[in-house]
Formats: sequence, C-alpha cells, structure tokens
Amino acid sequence: MGRRRLGRETAFKALYRVDLMGREIEDALAEMADDSGRDAEALDFARGLLETIGAHRPEVDERLRLAAPNWELDRMGAVDRSILRLGIAEILFWKWIPDRVSIDEYVEIAKKYGTERSSGFVNAILDRIARDGPRTESEARESA
Repeated sequence: MGRRRLGRETAFKALYRVDLMGREIEDALAEMADDSGRDAEALDFARGLLETIGAHRPEVDERLRLAAPNWELDRMGAVDRSILRLGIAEILFWKWIPDRVSIDEYVEIAKKYGTERSSGFVNAILDRIARDGPRTESEARESA
C-alpha cells in the first residue's frame, strides 16, 4: 500500500473515532503523534488531512449537505460521512492532487471499510463536488 493511501486510511480511522466519540480533531492529532509505529510520511499526510478538516469543517459539511440534499448528516453512516468529509476536503483544498485521484482513493477506502453500497454513494457525492467546483451556498448568495 502506498504512503498516501496509508495516510488517507489513517486519517479516516482518526476522523471516524472523532465522529463516533464526539472528540476534537486535536485529540486525534495528538494520538497520531504518539503512534511511532507508522510510516512518518503517511502520518504527515494524515495529519495534513485532519488539519484541513479542522480548519474547514463548516465549509466541508455545507458542501456535503448541498451535494446530498436527501441525506441529513447525522443520518448518514459514520463510515461514509468520515470518508466523504476527507474526500471533500482534499478536492476543495488540496488542488495539487487531481480530483479523479482523490475520488478513486476514497472509493477504494469505502469498499474496504463501508457497506456494499458505500463505494457507489461516495463516488456519486465526490464526483458531484468535483464537477460543481469550489462554490458553497454562501458564495453563491454573495455573487447573486
């Protein structure tokens, strides 16, 4: 497994724990720093993803709500929600990674950790986010 995939999976596991336990992202970052058994480059990648989520969580969640209007965030499965948040953050804020690469990576993580339907759901939502571009509802109101 590549270092970036390992980093994405590490970030997913940490964000999933944060989501389920109602903890803060800073707690997950501190736990990752204590985990010396992991690849340093993968940990740096995971840390960057979690820091991006920490800095942009309201915008990421807003984009998720807009892309999945028939789904309340708290009614989504925690696995899917965590994967989608990471994928959206990567698509919106890590422009040096091609959208298609990000989508493919998170679809693979959904296949590994989610339900039978997770990969299709993740693919559809992330593809919509990538196609719609970096506009949020608040940005749309401001430009109107």
